[in-house]
Amino acid sequence: MKKSKSKQLLSMMSIVLILGLLSAGCGGNEKEPAAVNNSAAGSASPTAAEEHEPVKLKFTYWGSADEKKAIENATAKFTEKYPWITVEDVQIPNSDYNTKLTAMAAANDMPDTGYMTGDLGDTWAKQGKFVNLFEMFAKDNELKKEDFLDTIWYKQSPDNAWGISTAGETFGLFYRKDLLEKAGVETPPTTAETAWTWDQFVEAAKKLTLDKKGRNAADPDFDSKSIKQYGVTFETWNEPLNNFIYSNGGDWVSEDGKEFTLNKPEAAEAIQKLADLINVYHVAPSPLAAKSLPAMNVALQSGITAMAIGGQWMNLDLGNAKVNYDIGVLPKLKKSLTVGLSGATVFFKDSKHPEEAWMLFKWMSNPDGAIELYSSGLWMPTMKEWYTNPDLVAKWVDANPAAHPPGFKEAMMNQFLNHSVPGSTYYLKNYAKVNTAVISALDSVWLGKKTAQDALNEIAPKVQPDIQGRYDK
Repeated sequence: MKKSKSKQLLSMMSIVLILGLLSAGCGGNEKEPAAVNNSAAGSASPTAAEEHEPVKLKFTYWGSADEKKAIENATAKFTEKYPWITVEDVQIPNSDYNTKLTAMAAANDMPDTGYMTGDLGDTWAKQGKFVNLFEMFAKDNELKKEDFLDTIWYKQSPDNAWGISTAGETFGLFYRKDLLEKAGVETPPTTAETAWTWDQFVEAAKKLTLDKKGRNAADPDFDSKSIKQYGVTFETWNEPLNNFIYSNGGDWVSEDGKEFTLNKPEAAEAIQKLADLINVYHVAPSPLAAKSLPAMNVALQSGITAMAIGGQWMNLDLGNAKVNYDIGVLPKLKKSLTVGLSGATVFFKDSKHPEEAWMLFKWMSNPDGAIELYSSGLWMPTMKEWYTNPDLVAKWVDANPAAHPPGFKEAMMNQFLNHSVPGSTYYLKNYAKVNTAVISALDSVWLGKKTAQDALNEIAPKVQPDIQGRYDK
């Protein structure tokens, strides 16, 4: 999944599948689904279809052509095992997803389960449209919520999860090995304990930024108006920024959820450090320059940038292109961490086939059901054992070294397992409205027209009335 502003949604596509399938399982009819004890292995008996009434489930999602192919393959295998259950896979473009789902709701034609964006999901959760996933897990004989990572739940309260991450997604420092070697820059560390400090990161980025005469950004004669290779590139939507806001001890709201806190020194300083990469050190493209650049994975592949602060979904394209790249942990401010994110997967309460939808969820929640989504580099699992069991790790990581370079296991897989925190999408109430106001206000910071502190101080009193608390407290 690719994560720019649309990436969030795309990213979101990942686990959505996985748990979205869950939502159908919890249906909204009066009958409580019995605990289903089906494994992902085996096949139905020849007469199985004759012994059951035919059932058709609807699953909605967004994503790339590769994701479409993988999802269709996974649901086809599900039907092969359970021939009385067919799945209608409905792919909807990211940009139209909320509009289309809202229209389906108005027409009383909702899916049984599917992907869900954070903003629409927050609204619909308040309206009671989703099944509480924690209740579903409590009833199941095989699958428990403890089997999943801790940072993947979309909650309405501590004991009510309306959605689960479609996939595991996180951030790392991608880099071209050949470009670092040519510049004499040491490769980025891969563990939290050895992560670069911010100053070390900036010095590396300077050496890797070159003007058209080959001078780097540490050279006093460097021409910042004639750059042919940037040291680093990054995106400016909420979750990439959160990596450094949280690393510096900042947050969007106070612990009690009552006060907007991005204008506190810890958060403002982190954002300013990112802006300085553009306007002070000239090692990252300005917003104007970025408009003429390709996507981050293409910029890295073509040598327009030597490093990129990007999401794990970049592994898919970089692996397919056979790029000479690797991954390190993100540079740290006060502590080393990475943000966990993804779109959500949900169960709709009005599903007419909750038991069958739950069977589908269990099938999809196991990476074995759609292993190509993981081995390709697009997704990471949401279940803990796929990070700790060497045999399972081999199925998705070792199976495709091109999309999982040497640094992946430590810098991305283990960092996500042991040093990740959920992004603001997961816990910030009234997220859509607050996020839109803040990201818009930061445009002037990336352009170098205002300091982060000034811009955030200006927006704080405007955003404060929209602060409604946090779901994790």
